[in-house]
Amino acid sequence: MSEKPFLNRKPPLKVSKSEHAKLIMIAELSMRASPAVAEELLTEMERAEIVDDHTMPVDVVRMGSIVEFRSDSAQNGRVTLVYPHDADIALNKVSVLTPIGAALIGLSIGHSINWLTPDAREHELTILNVEQPANEQRLALSDSACG
Repeated sequence: MSEKPFLNRKPPLKVSKSEHAKLIMIAELSMRASPAVAEELLTEMERAEIVDDHTMPVDVVRMGSIVEFRSDSAQNGRVTLVYPHDADIALNKVSVLTPIGAALIGLSIGHSINWLTPDAREHELTILNVEQPANEQRLALSDSACG
């Protein structure tokens, strides 16, 4: 038996109630332009535990979080997870509608997940640290998701 049955098991996810609804809407609206990533984001939202916004743990990656991670290539990265229109790779702002963005949402510190690059290469990343934006920044981010 050469298969490893738990190799592709995904870690649990937590997503705030307000972000969950927005992320589903964004994924559905992006189905034509980016079907693979939109489908992955929808799949992740289906399996996520939905929690009230005020009880969302601070160690969970959510929209606007600054995330430090280690990849399977032993490189560390630090990105901010943003909605698609706020993405700017030069500023390390990664859209939730990218393979790595869809993989990050809802993970907690210490969790690892496999994700596919656009050229179908599989990578693993592990969450090292999560920083949350200030409440004012979270409100601005929430408003920008709708516009």
